[in-house]
Amino acid sequence: MTVSFVPIFLVDFVGSILMIVFSFLCLRIVNLLRNRDRENLIWPYLLWICIGLACFAISRSAGHILKNIFMLSGHQEWWAAIRPISGAINTVMFVVVAAITLFFERVWNIYQQILKDRQELQSAHSELLFLNQNLEQIIDERTTALKTSEFKYRRIFEVSKDMILVASRDGLIQDLKPAGQSLLGLDRSEDPATGKPVQEFLKDKSQWQVIQSAFEAAGFISNFDIELKTVSGENKRALLTGTLAKGETGDAIHFLVKDVEERLLMEAQMAQTDKLASIGELSSGVAHEINNPLGIILGYTQLLLREEKPDSARYPDFKTIEKHARSCKTIVEDLLSFARTSPPKKETVDIHNVIDEVLDFVQPHGGLEKLEIEKHYDRNLPPLVLDQKKIKQVIMNLVMNARHAIGEAGTLTVATRLDAQTGHTCVSIKDTGYGIEKRDLPRIFDPFFTTKPTGEGTGLGLSVSYGIVKSHGGNIQVTSKPGQGTEFVVFLPATS
Repeated sequence: MTVSFVPIFLVDFVGSILMIVFSFLCLRIVNLLRNRDRENLIWPYLLWICIGLACFAISRSAGHILKNIFMLSGHQEWWAAIRPISGAINTVMFVVVAAITLFFERVWNIYQQILKDRQELQSAHSELLFLNQNLEQIIDERTTALKTSEFKYRRIFEVSKDMILVASRDGLIQDLKPAGQSLLGLDRSEDPATGKPVQEFLKDKSQWQVIQSAFEAAGFISNFDIELKTVSGENKRALLTGTLAKGETGDAIHFLVKDVEERLLMEAQMAQTDKLASIGELSSGVAHEINNPLGIILGYTQLLLREEKPDSARYPDFKTIEKHARSCKTIVEDLLSFARTSPPKKETVDIHNVIDEVLDFVQPHGGLEKLEIEKHYDRNLPPLVLDQKKIKQVIMNLVMNARHAIGEAGTLTVATRLDAQTGHTCVSIKDTGYGIEKRDLPRIFDPFFTTKPTGEGTGLGLSVSYGIVKSHGGNIQVTSKPGQGTEFVVFLPATS
């Protein structure tokens, strides 16, 4: 039975033609898509794949057509010669398609990186465009924020009442706030402290070694007692706290120095007040015990004087006993006045009238004729409720002490004012005398303490005055420097 070869030939021939046609149609469609989106790398890849497949379709279809023609014409030997070439071309076309796929994998990775870089560039471009459009506004905002921050911290630095000092690690001053300049007595118009060593302003320069050792060991120092030496030579006690700050441009030490001179003086005054209260209680008991025997001695002495003739040998002895007994009795009465806790007999008075009455009485009799008296009265002060006689005694004691301190010539200043913080009326008595030595200031209110020569004072004037003012609910403060005079300020409550 013979089978016809025609159907097989037709199928093979027609299939080969259609393969070529379809490959070129695919090539045309991919080319159109690539032209529409030239930025997309997938279309060039598909284009090259279609070119490779089209070449393979031509090679294979041409081989099949030639094979059928040679077979029908009886030239099988020709096909045998061409067949290896056709197979080689087909193999090469498959290799090309595979190579395109392998190459495209690397190209695709590079393409993805390029896309990523492009996105970053676009983002950077957008940010640059935004910054370029809003640069002035951003600069203004940043400048304003910087100025605000700088002003805030500069304000803290300058307004603080404590000394803030910045120094290098070796102790050279780099910055000093105005309060520090005032504390050290420096001129604010210049900055003479910058570049100077910190130890130059320490009374005990060996303390700087202790401070440095603390920084080396712990990096800070806290509440270290120091005594500052001002440019005028005055010494001030202070508490020092410091921290070592390490930075890229170098180490710096930040100091906070708190002036405690006033606080220590106030503590000393409080201790003095407690001491005076204790002395007052003791004096009261002693005075009462001595007062009775003195009264008996004075009484018997007066009885003996009545019986004794003035020209007798014992009469001067009795008068001497009487004189010294009376002197002792006066001292005992002053002690009782100092220690007495009974309330004063108060009445409403004008403090200026009280002061003027004392000055009018003392001036012609107390040696004040040659002194210049200055009065600075605040006439708006309200009347005070006080014991007029006792306050006169206080003012007289202070005026006579000022007279003794001034000597032959000088100025005595009496002033009144209202202390806005405490609401007290202040009576100030200031002289231009030598002043009180620093070592004597804590003791001036002690009973029997006096700097006057022997026989010129009992040392009870200020003690009694202190007791009187305290019984009125007030206080006495004293400010004095050798060579600059003394000022006593009496604080009296403005209400009853």
